[in-house]
Amino acid sequence: MSEKQEDSDYGFVRECEDIPLSFPPQHQDRQPGLEYVMEPRPASERPGGGRKLEGKTAVITGGDSGIGRAVAYDFVKEGAAVVLIYYDEERDAKETEERIAELGGTCLLIRGDLRDRKFVCSCIEQTVERFGRLDILVNNHGVQYIQRSILDISPEQLNLVFQNNVISFFYLIQAALPHMKRGGSIINTTSVTAYQGNKDLIDYSATKGAIVALTRSLALSLAEQGIRVNGVAPGPIWTPLIPASFSAEEAATFGRKTSRVPMMRAGQPGEVSPCYVFLASDDASYMTGQVLHPNGGTIVGA
Repeated sequence: MSEKQEDSDYGFVRECEDIPLSFPPQHQDRQPGLEYVMEPRPASERPGGGRKLEGKTAVITGGDSGIGRAVAYDFVKEGAAVVLIYYDEERDAKETEERIAELGGTCLLIRGDLRDRKFVCSCIEQTVERFGRLDILVNNHGVQYIQRSILDISPEQLNLVFQNNVISFFYLIQAALPHMKRGGSIINTTSVTAYQGNKDLIDYSATKGAIVALTRSLALSLAEQGIRVNGVAPGPIWTPLIPASFSAEEAATFGRKTSRVPMMRAGQPGEVSPCYVFLASDDASYMTGQVLHPNGGTIVGA
């Protein structure tokens, strides 16, 4: 990692004014987007680490970049081994793997499509075979496609978004649960759109609402087994999903007034990842069925 990139990554914890309030216009014609071509790069890494996850193994989907990358860095600093499942973003995944090695951590990369149930089962099998255990499951991957009207959402898009954003979560939980013991933690990434809605992301918002309901229902189901289930509902966060979803002009003002964010800026992945550390650790031993809201001050109902 270059000195310039390190400065960028730590800027959000040095001084608030170092955080970009806007971004250069940019757009990517693919989902879920590539981090290495973004300008500026998302700030994924925070200093420190208290070894709160010592000896544990975590599976993180969408772990190559964005929030998943930031969670991986934090988990490694807290003592966990991480398995990062990603779609096809090879360069981003390798960058993440290299940084984890620099941090002295252990990482297993697995590439593939989580809509495929057989692939999901293979991921969990590889995890247990490599590390002998599975303590934390972070369901974090997702795609979104802008459509100005519900009439423009094709059956193909609708099926893709729900298969990727919701059904695959079920596959992962079903595959992972037999290997998880009392004290385990499942963390699902939902979104502020589950609470506020978004007129241009109707199907995506619906999947995020489904994830909230899944989180609450599964928490009730697994409470007696001692496995906690919680969620994180980020607001607008500067990740590869943004230039992959919005026009160059919309990306340039992402997270500002049009998003109704009181802090009037987009968040960085490293400002979200501590929520996952908290929920994965014993610090959250009395929390299940809950959702944390790192969203820049937007007030939501639950």
